[in-house]
Amino acid sequence: MSNMNNMNKVFVVDDDESVRDSITMLLEAAGYTVAAFSCASDFLEACTSDAPGCVILDVNMPEMDGVRLQEEIKRRGLGMPVIFLSGQGTIPLTVRTLKSGAMDFLTKPVKGTVLLASVREAMEQYSKQIKQVNMSKDIAARLAMLTEREREVMLLAVEGLTSKEIAQRLDISYRTVEIHRAHVMRKAGVTNMLELARIATYLPAH
Repeated sequence: MSNMNNMNKVFVVDDDESVRDSITMLLEAAGYTVAAFSCASDFLEACTSDAPGCVILDVNMPEMDGVRLQEEIKRRGLGMPVIFLSGQGTIPLTVRTLKSGAMDFLTKPVKGTVLLASVREAMEQYSKQIKQVNMSKDIAARLAMLTEREREVMLLAVEGLTSKEIAQRLDISYRTVEIHRAHVMRKAGVTNMLELARIATYLPAH
């Protein structure tokens, strides 16, 4: 399993105890850590925003159904991928949940291999998403250390202007531009202009 070291938690929310037990056994046998809940409120009480993993949701549950729980997961910014399980899925319902960001919509009874494949894909996509978010935060933090003048030099440099042209544009010396460029490269953590151009899009807006 890829990313199983920190991406192996599966939350199962289903009011049917036999379904919870069978899914739990299946997932644990495959190496996942499972937290099972009989209702949405118990899940929401136990879940935190920094808990990595995916959620397997039953559609029809008392109090708060799976669709409303999916909306609440999004509202709270939990970000975990959702896989729906339903004994009576309809095309409109399937479309609605997938449009709302669900990873998959499976019909009960579901084959173990199908469910495991869906969970594995959800984990892989979520892991990529987390890495992208973390990378964006890291780059933004590094670029936030730039001074106003360094920002100006960086933006002109990635536009393709030479140090001489940047010096003329900003009415400063060539030597000063070279110093600023060196500071930009060091703070950005890059070694060439191609790398700098790639991360320039992360530059915090002023």
